[in-house]
Amino acid sequence: MMQPLNLPPFEANIKKMDGMVKVMDILRHKFVALTPEEWVRQHFVHFLIDHKGYSPTLMGNEVAVTLNGMSRRCDTVVYRQEALKPLMIIEYKRPDVDITQRVFEQICRYNMVLEVEFLAVSNGLKHYCCQVNLQDGTYTFLNDIPSYADLSSIGS
Repeated sequence: MMQPLNLPPFEANIKKMDGMVKVMDILRHKFVALTPEEWVRQHFVHFLIDHKGYSPTLMGNEVAVTLNGMSRRCDTVVYRQEALKPLMIIEYKRPDVDITQRVFEQICRYNMVLEVEFLAVSNGLKHYCCQVNLQDGTYTFLNDIPSYADLSSIGS
């Protein structure tokens, strides 16, 4: 049994397949290994869709980016409806991993490629979201994870 998180529960579709416990990823439309980080990802994605008005058609998991010639993967990317421009990057950690400056540095490196206006990190217990000023590189932490409507309206 996975650890309870500081996120609303959801109806997880979990199966044992190929000798592994897997969970259905509603964004990738396939079963993936149920690791502690994946447990956080699935909870957070369902939280955004079910409670914050995000559309699953405007989100992607494990989105590939090329950074300094190396292929990396953003845990989740949320897109703006207009031209499907990236709007937010979300990075997940296992619940036993603290959210540190290093985690923010990781997501900021991804943002050098995608240039989104919002960054979020979660270990399932603590969640942080900030708005990035792309002109001067500063960021402002938000009190909560914004709804998709708020995200779209407060972004430029």
